[in-house]
Amino acid sequence: MSFDPSGYLLGPDDGPDLWFLDTRMSVKAGADQTGGAFTLIEWSAPAGFGPPLHVHDREDEAFYILDGEITIDCGDHHWTAGPGDFAFLPRKIPHAFVVTGGPVRGLQLTTPSGFEQFIADIGRPAERPGLPVPSPPDIPRLIEAGNRHGHRILGPPPDHG
Repeated sequence: MSFDPSGYLLGPDDGPDLWFLDTRMSVKAGADQTGGAFTLIEWSAPAGFGPPLHVHDREDEAFYILDGEITIDCGDHHWTAGPGDFAFLPRKIPHAFVVTGGPVRGLQLTTPSGFEQFIADIGRPAERPGLPVPSPPDIPRLIEAGNRHGHRILGPPPDHG
């Protein structure tokens, strides 16, 4: 897949697909395409998935939910987001989510760009359609990559079971 710096159009199945933790991430735009302005990813995750509680030191993060439902903790806020809902998670505020009505599919926007490099460091190219086989995260590797990319791991995902 090549991106034209003068503009491009991607179809629904276009963009590099990565398995990151138990999710599928399809990178639609990143630093190379936006001059560092933002990263846009279409992602999907199974019911029960949740990343560790973490903080982004460099990026604001936002989710637009297309299908399914997630429960989000962001600082003192606690929200449930479903189809059509948008959540903004500012940098430097601890946050996490759990897929409570899944599977879930959504759009993730981070600004400035760089999140695509973090998921590329931890993830691997998707080997087939769909989600990867669930597996426990390699926490030391996640912490080390997070430190390089300005993401601090603070603890386990919230318990919204």
